[in-house]
Amino acid sequence: MDVNEFAAMAAKEFGIYNICPLAAHFPSTDTQYLEAFREAVQQAGSHLVDLGLGAGSFWDPDPSKRQAAVDSGQHWIDLAVQLGSPSVRQHLGAPRGVKPDVDLASQTLGKLAEYGAAKNTLVNLENDDLVNEDPFFIVKVIEKTGNPYLRALPDFGNTLSRGDVEYNERGVAAMLKHAYGVCHVKDVVVADNGKTYDVDLPKMFELAKASGFKGYYMMEWDGGAGDPYSGTRRLMEETLKCLT
Repeated sequence: MDVNEFAAMAAKEFGIYNICPLAAHFPSTDTQYLEAFREAVQQAGSHLVDLGLGAGSFWDPDPSKRQAAVDSGQHWIDLAVQLGSPSVRQHLGAPRGVKPDVDLASQTLGKLAEYGAAKNTLVNLENDDLVNEDPFFIVKVIEKTGNPYLRALPDFGNTLSRGDVEYNERGVAAMLKHAYGVCHVKDVVVADNGKTYDVDLPKMFELAKASGFKGYYMMEWDGGAGDPYSGTRRLMEETLKCLT
């Protein structure tokens, strides 16, 4: 499916009119293609909530590579503005063997957050990778940066892929304190080793309600080889039960 068709599909199949595409979904970023995409989203009665970016090396020992990460993020913030997305989701990467560095990360991401602020575009950090995007590391970076345009994007299940339920819950709760616009909802997580973990959705929504989160809950079905349509419908039904 071309990304231009996604908004109409989400509206038809699920009655969802808020979408979060990924940068990787776009086969082209030339002006003509992006304008066609934005028109397709508008025709579907939909709009973007967030735009997911690739990973940047924000604490690389090489200053030029840190700057390259900022440059890439700024480029995609400009495209997010063009597409009408109020936020981007910046993923965090690093060279093999380089441990996450709060000081360098906060300095570099602070530059990206400043650019986002100038464009009125939030920069979100998700607990996606178990090392580079550990929830407590992300919280430390956000707190040290101290820019309201750098926010957390909690994912209910990603940190559970190491199998530690208590750690996942603490991590999500910590990130919710710094969340603003978007939260990812999963009821199942399939780890890299193929093992499946069930997410305690009532508990996750209890944490979200306690934090005062008022943003969008985005459906992220993660069911391996199962049917994504029925899986997403089930996830929506479970979510609505938790919100009532």
